[in-house]
Amino acid sequence: MPEQIQSIISNLRGFGVKRLAMLAGIAVLVMGVIGIASVYLNRPAYDTLYVGLDRADVNQIGLVLGEAGIGFDVGADGTSVLVPAGTTAQARMLLAEKGLPTSANAGYELFDNVGSLGLTSFMQQITRVRALEGEIARTIQSISGIKAARVHIVMSERANFRRDEQQPSASVVIRYAGIDAEKSAMSIRHLVAAAVPGLSADKVTVLDSSGNLLAAGDDPSNTSAARTLGVEQTVEAQIGDNIRRALTAYLGPDNFRASVKAEVNTDTRQTEETIFDPNSRVERSVQSVRANENNNQKQASTPASVEQNLPETQATATDGPQSSSQNDRREEITNYEINSKKIATVSNGYTVTKMSIAVVVNQQRLTTILGKDATPEQIAKRVAEIQKMLTSATGLDEKRGDIIDVSAVEFIDGLDGEAIPQAGMLDSIGQH
Repeated sequence: MPEQIQSIISNLRGFGVKRLAMLAGIAVLVMGVIGIASVYLNRPAYDTLYVGLDRADVNQIGLVLGEAGIGFDVGADGTSVLVPAGTTAQARMLLAEKGLPTSANAGYELFDNVGSLGLTSFMQQITRVRALEGEIARTIQSISGIKAARVHIVMSERANFRRDEQQPSASVVIRYAGIDAEKSAMSIRHLVAAAVPGLSADKVTVLDSSGNLLAAGDDPSNTSAARTLGVEQTVEAQIGDNIRRALTAYLGPDNFRASVKAEVNTDTRQTEETIFDPNSRVERSVQSVRANENNNQKQASTPASVEQNLPETQATATDGPQSSSQNDRREEITNYEINSKKIATVSNGYTVTKMSIAVVVNQQRLTTILGKDATPEQIAKRVAEIQKMLTSATGLDEKRGDIIDVSAVEFIDGLDGEAIPQAGMLDSIGQH
């Protein structure tokens, strides 16, 4: 063996077993890094071919690309296909010849392949409904978390011998991941109802791909109970915010806690009233009647004498009694209308019927403000002042039966805004 090799071996033996192991590990690590880098650098760059595909489309596209000798890769989500850079156009032309990808959500492009010759009104209506279903499904899939959607719409139809018109309805099946399905279902119902003429949200049914019913029937957010609960929460949050604004500058944000309970009345009220004003009057109609009568009477009389009994003798008539009368009548009737005003008021708001407020104050903070020698009487007086201030800040009404209670208590350490220190790893090891 040459002396040089022997010297190298002797030097390596002088390093010891541990140093030799470290050198061997470093050598293996360097070789591994070089190998991984070579594989990664020699890997071709990929461009996205299609995204948002169904599993059936991904499988068929993979088969066609494999037969054509074009390399491809599938994304981590399983709905996208990638091809080597520079082969995107070739791959798309090849897939277009095969009619891929086949999407079940065909929209208004259905009218591109419909000819006007021989197309009946029924076929036009069916094509319109299919196009509307496809467009709505595409819009639903654009919502974050919705992987796939299928829409079925029943349009309104009125037959010749049917008295009532059939109302439109719709059903939607969605496949989702990582979202609140019930909230998304309510949004989808309003989306579909707004896209279909005459369709109301309560006529839209939403299911998931597992067959679970997500939304159907009346909208629970429009019920009176839900509206009352929402108004109560809003009022309680507003009053709690008023309490925080009133006490934060004085006690600090972490030295008090408040709890508010409000009872509200959200009944719809309609008030109608008619007001008459007797001091103001308006002429409604005027009727005038005028009558003028003149009456003249004259009577001729023949006097009783001997000449009346003689033959061929004509008695001379003399003037009799005369009479005349004149009557003049005038009537005027005026009808007046009393001024009136009708007021109809519809109130859809709310009224607070009762309110209960409980506030606890950190007693240590009050002691700091008043001084270490503060007596319980001084603390109670300061609590009464705080209660009086909160009565004004919250709009408390004792006649309505509102209640407010302010107490000074000792807060637990770690719950007044300071985080409780967690035991570290070394502390837990030391305890064992």
